[in-house]
Amino acid sequence: MTQDDLIYFKSWFADYTRSYYSPDNEDQKNILLKVEHTDNVCRNIVKIAEGSSLDGNQVRLAEAVALFHDVGRFRQYTKYKTFRDSISLNHGLLGSRILVEEKVLQRLPVDEQQLIIQAVKFHNAFAIPTVLDSEVVLFLKLIRDADKVDIFRVFIEYYESPVEKRASATAFRMPDVPEYSKVMISCIINKHVASYSNIRSVNDFKLMKLSWVYDMHFKESVRLLQERNYVNSIINKLPQTEDILAAAQVLREYISQRLNSDEEK
Repeated sequence: MTQDDLIYFKSWFADYTRSYYSPDNEDQKNILLKVEHTDNVCRNIVKIAEGSSLDGNQVRLAEAVALFHDVGRFRQYTKYKTFRDSISLNHGLLGSRILVEEKVLQRLPVDEQQLIIQAVKFHNAFAIPTVLDSEVVLFLKLIRDADKVDIFRVFIEYYESPVEKRASATAFRMPDVPEYSKVMISCIINKHVASYSNIRSVNDFKLMKLSWVYDMHFKESVRLLQERNYVNSIINKLPQTEDILAAAQVLREYISQRLNSDEEK
């Protein structure tokens, strides 16, 4: 992939997303949320790829994956007024289909086209499919990390914004009560990624996001979380109970170990 290819893709993406702009204020907030998210994920993935010593072509491919990873979100929201796949459709699968329908990748070699399509298709899977080619797996790890890092930002800003400025589709529609589930605490203590299926409250949702730290594949991704204080910001928005503080300590120790490790990944 050349730099000219990347410039072309960015121009196509800008035109494509503008076609979903709406005079409705709420709809426009939700569309722009995903445009901004995409911009940030592109920046994140470049930092992670360069910080992990990938070559120039790999960095460009990674940025293209980031650019297109949520291309399905715009059609998803327009049709269903939600970003929740469980009550609408799989936005990764939809995005991969849109790339094929629009023939946007045709200027690339077939192997690079397929790499981008597969990375977009599976970027939102709970776990990386084991049957994929090792090169696709590398780019899946990159996009999943870059995506998660910015999703931390999205939700921190959501919690800190006045209600009238929040993009409605960001909400997970769970009770905002003091309670939280012990299973979420257990996941963090035992260094497991928590499941959406166990969410019963807003606090559960915050704890689930924290558990994503255990699914970061690159040290550079963990460094970005630490540099931007995202983990502490979410911890500080939880009840400061004994078990939450204990879970937070385990999480912070894990982050410290990752950052002080000699391994790059």
